[in-house]
Amino acid sequence: MPDPVSEHHEGMDASSDDIAETLHAKRTELLQQMGVLEEKPTDHGSISFGKRVGEGTSMAVDRLSQVAVHDRLQTTLADVERALAKLEESSYGSCDVCGEPIGAERLEALPWAVRCVEDAARR
Repeated sequence: MPDPVSEHHEGMDASSDDIAETLHAKRTELLQQMGVLEEKPTDHGSISFGKRVGEGTSMAVDRLSQVAVHDRLQTTLADVERALAKLEESSYGSCDVCGEPIGAERLEALPWAVRCVEDAARR
Protein backbone atom coordinates (compact mmCIF):
# COMPACT_ATOMS: atom_id res chain seq x y z
CA MET A 1 0.00 0.00 0.00
CA PRO A 2 1.47 3.38 -0.94
CA ASP A 3 2.36 5.78 1.85
CA PRO A 4 0.01 8.82 1.74
CA VAL A 5 2.73 11.04 3.16
CA SER A 6 5.19 10.18 0.40
CA GLU A 7 2.51 10.65 -2.25
CA HIS A 8 1.86 14.20 -1.03
CA HIS A 9 5.48 15.21 -0.58
CA GLU A 10 8.22 13.86 -2.75
CA GLY A 11 11.45 13.67 -0.78
CA MET A 12 9.89 13.39 2.69
CA ASP A 13 11.81 10.82 4.70
CA ALA A 14 9.24 10.05 7.40
CA SER A 15 6.65 7.30 6.97
CA SER A 16 3.05 7.54 8.16
CA ASP A 17 3.88 5.24 11.08
CA ASP A 18 6.82 7.43 12.15
CA ILE A 19 4.70 10.57 11.91
CA ALA A 20 1.83 8.95 13.82
CA GLU A 21 4.26 7.88 16.56
CA THR A 22 5.64 11.43 16.79
CA LEU A 23 2.12 12.91 16.91
CA HIS A 24 0.94 10.49 19.60
CA ALA A 25 4.03 11.29 21.71
CA LYS A 26 3.37 15.03 21.30
CA ARG A 27 -0.28 14.51 22.26
CA THR A 28 0.75 12.68 25.44
CA GLU A 29 3.27 15.41 26.29
CA LEU A 30 0.66 18.17 25.79
CA LEU A 31 -1.94 16.37 27.91
CA GLN A 32 0.61 15.98 30.72
CA GLN A 33 1.58 19.65 30.57
CA MET A 34 -2.08 20.70 30.55
CA GLY A 35 -2.77 18.41 33.49
CA VAL A 36 -0.09 20.16 35.55
CA LEU A 37 -1.54 23.56 34.69
CA GLU A 38 -5.07 22.40 35.53
CA GLU A 39 -4.12 21.30 39.06
CA LYS A 40 -5.57 23.42 41.82
CA PRO A 41 -3.02 25.77 43.35
CA THR A 42 -1.62 24.44 46.62
CA ASP A 43 -0.73 27.90 47.94
CA HIS A 44 -3.97 29.78 48.38
CA GLY A 45 -2.30 32.53 50.36
CA SER A 46 -4.18 35.61 51.38
CA ILE A 47 -4.66 37.44 48.13
CA SER A 48 -5.11 41.15 48.56
CA PHE A 49 -5.49 43.64 45.75
CA GLY A 50 -4.84 46.91 47.49
CA LYS A 51 -3.07 49.95 46.14
CA ARG A 52 0.36 48.35 46.37
CA VAL A 53 1.72 45.60 44.19
CA GLY A 54 1.99 42.66 46.50
CA GLU A 55 1.85 38.91 46.68
CA GLY A 56 -1.76 38.82 45.50
CA THR A 57 -0.97 40.80 42.40
CA SER A 58 2.02 38.65 41.47
CA MET A 59 -0.05 35.50 42.07
CA ALA A 60 -2.75 36.86 39.76
CA VAL A 61 -0.18 37.69 37.07
CA ASP A 62 1.32 34.20 37.39
CA ARG A 63 -2.13 32.66 37.03
CA LEU A 64 -2.90 34.77 33.94
CA SER A 65 0.39 33.62 32.41
CA GLN A 66 -0.54 30.00 33.13
CA VAL A 67 -3.93 30.49 31.46
CA ALA A 68 -2.22 31.88 28.34
CA VAL A 69 0.18 28.91 28.23
CA HIS A 70 -2.76 26.51 28.67
CA ASP A 71 -4.57 28.18 25.75
CA ARG A 72 -1.52 27.74 23.51
CA LEU A 73 -1.24 24.09 24.57
CA GLN A 74 -4.92 23.56 23.70
CA THR A 75 -4.38 25.06 20.24
CA THR A 76 -1.37 22.82 19.63
CA LEU A 77 -3.30 19.78 20.90
CA ALA A 78 -6.12 20.55 18.45
CA ASP A 79 -3.56 20.72 15.62
CA VAL A 80 -1.98 17.41 16.72
CA GLU A 81 -5.38 15.71 16.78
CA ARG A 82 -6.26 17.19 13.38
CA ALA A 83 -2.92 16.00 11.93
CA LEU A 84 -3.64 12.49 13.23
CA ALA A 85 -7.07 12.61 11.58
CA LYS A 86 -5.48 13.82 8.34
CA LEU A 87 -3.09 10.84 8.43
CA GLU A 88 -6.08 8.52 8.74
CA GLU A 89 -7.95 10.19 5.87
CA SER A 90 -4.82 10.34 3.68
CA SER A 91 -4.82 14.13 3.50
CA TYR A 92 -1.80 14.69 5.77
CA GLY A 93 0.51 17.29 4.29
CA SER A 94 -2.16 19.41 2.67
CA CYS A 95 -3.28 22.75 4.09
CA ASP A 96 -6.69 22.75 5.80
CA VAL A 97 -7.41 26.23 4.44
CA CYS A 98 -6.19 26.36 0.84
CA GLY A 99 -5.60 22.67 0.12
CA GLU A 100 -2.07 23.28 -1.18
CA PRO A 101 0.79 21.06 0.02
CA ILE A 102 2.45 22.12 3.26
CA GLY A 103 6.22 22.45 2.76
CA ALA A 104 8.28 19.40 3.73
CA GLU A 105 10.56 21.61 5.87
CA ARG A 106 7.55 22.89 7.82
CA LEU A 107 6.21 19.38 8.38
CA GLU A 108 9.65 18.21 9.47
CA ALA A 109 9.86 21.03 12.02
CA LEU A 110 6.17 20.85 13.05
CA PRO A 111 4.72 17.43 12.19
CA TRP A 112 1.35 18.66 13.52
CA ALA A 113 1.18 21.57 11.05
CA VAL A 114 -2.23 21.55 9.36
CA ARG A 115 -1.84 24.90 7.57
CA CYS A 116 0.74 26.13 5.11
CA VAL A 117 3.01 28.97 6.21
CA GLU A 118 0.86 31.62 4.54
CA ASP A 119 -2.41 30.45 6.10
CA ALA A 120 -0.78 29.83 9.50
CA ALA A 121 0.39 33.46 9.49
CA ARG A 122 -3.24 34.60 9.11
CA ARG A 123 -4.44 32.52 12.06
